[in-house]
Amino acid sequence: MKTSPAGRLNGLRVSRETQDKLEHFGRLFQKWAKSINLVAPSTLDDLWQRHVLDSLQIFHLSPSPKTWVDLGSGGGFPGVITAICLSGLSDGWVHLVESNNKKAAFLRVALQETGARGSVHPIRIESAPSMIPRCDAISARALADLTQLLDYSAPWMLQAHSKTVAFFHKGRDYQQEVDKAISRFQFDLVKHASIVEPDSVVLEIANLSRRTK
Repeated sequence: MKTSPAGRLNGLRVSRETQDKLEHFGRLFQKWAKSINLVAPSTLDDLWQRHVLDSLQIFHLSPSPKTWVDLGSGGGFPGVITAICLSGLSDGWVHLVESNNKKAAFLRVALQETGARGSVHPIRIESAPSMIPRCDAISARALADLTQLLDYSAPWMLQAHSKTVAFFHKGRDYQQEVDKAISRFQFDLVKHASIVEPDSVVLEIANLSRRTK
């Protein structure tokens, strides 16, 4: 990685063991990215700041052991990063949902080599609820607009007595997506300012319900 994580966590603390695992993931990512398009090529030289540190925010917003579903895991952000952090707790699990077989293969290797607490589901997101019936938290990054993300998340969040919370990275135009989503859904919303990208946020969403006409 261009920037070493040591001492550059923007206030986010990790153990030495977790840091070592993150660095190993970074080396593994760079190796695979030479043959698979895991992220935009223009961001590879700033992998730590743009992707790893950005993903670390999710775990630090909800650091207790949980069962996560990471939608459209792609290159492992934030799913693998969360799974690495959970390995230091010896509890919790991340279900990484990624339909692209090449990316899914990378994710499996990344989990295995870092000892992260997660598993890969090479299926479409729409099929995931039947295989993963319950979860405590949902994450997604650079996947779809908020309305679509809530549609994907609804099978978990709309269950009776569900306390599932969703965490979605969003850029500077997030308010437009929120305004669109509230025409179809009701939800509690907390906006967490990104520590990585100015004007970006992590949207924390709970108590989801569909609006009735």
